[in-house]
Amino acid sequence: MVLPLPTSLSPSKVASFQECALAFRLSAIDGLPEPPSPHAAKGTLVHRALELLMWEEDPDARTFDAALSKLQRAVPEVLDGDEYGALGLAGGERADLVADAETLVRHYFDLEDPRTVRVLGTELRLSARVGTLTLSGIIDRLELDSDGELVVTDYKTGRAPSASYETPRLAGVQFYASLCEEVFGRRPARIQLLHLREPLVISTVPSEQSLRGLRQKALAVWAAVERACRDEDFRPKPGWLCDVCGYRAYCPAVGGDLSLVPARDGAVPAIGGGRVGTAERTVAPALRA
Repeated sequence: MVLPLPTSLSPSKVASFQECALAFRLSAIDGLPEPPSPHAAKGTLVHRALELLMWEEDPDARTFDAALSKLQRAVPEVLDGDEYGALGLAGGERADLVADAETLVRHYFDLEDPRTVRVLGTELRLSARVGTLTLSGIIDRLELDSDGELVVTDYKTGRAPSASYETPRLAGVQFYASLCEEVFGRRPARIQLLHLREPLVISTVPSEQSLRGLRQKALAVWAAVERACRDEDFRPKPGWLCDVCGYRAYCPAVGGDLSLVPARDGAVPAIGGGRVGTAERTVAPALRA
């Protein structure tokens, strides 16, 4: 093969390959990070605040004031950290971003009462083998419902999709359901997206048929990745996403130069990371039984 294969794929990278093969290559194989953006920083900030609320606080202490305290604690950690510190957010721009993050956290409390959530794990990295492919992903939150069944929850800080895009958005969470079944031997009873902007909940029940279809899709995408690596053929797919793509400087479809891509050091990133068939990070004993 001219180009090396990534060692694993995440659900988001499966979608990325379908959206634009060249962007996938630059990220998953060449290991080029996308430039940080205020939008991404805000999403990370909200996720971090809710993670701290759920994992550090006893259920009765998960109040809105506690969430705001977690958010303020997360502000320097995220906005001044290695990933987003280069944005140099300060003054009114920083204040506006934090204020909007607070609005999203407030909207979270309109969707559910966190005191009733039985958390098993947050920011939980799962990895499992599907045929010759290792699928990996990070679950925002894994919990038990009132019947003791697994529920996968994913926080979304952008706009909720239209009806035509709702199914593709849920596909990523369906992959997480498949990973839970592979790793823990239990299929979640429900998967849900908590869209904090509207606010809105989108949920569905994963079935054997839906998960089998997703596994087949992942294997088909993996076969296409293998062919693209073999032929060194990752073609760009021009579209509206080009306007917000961080790889424009390298993309010939918009006047970029692919020869500017830095030489690889021989190491191919593990997209999603983790070990095969494992759950990384602390997880409640209920799943260890």
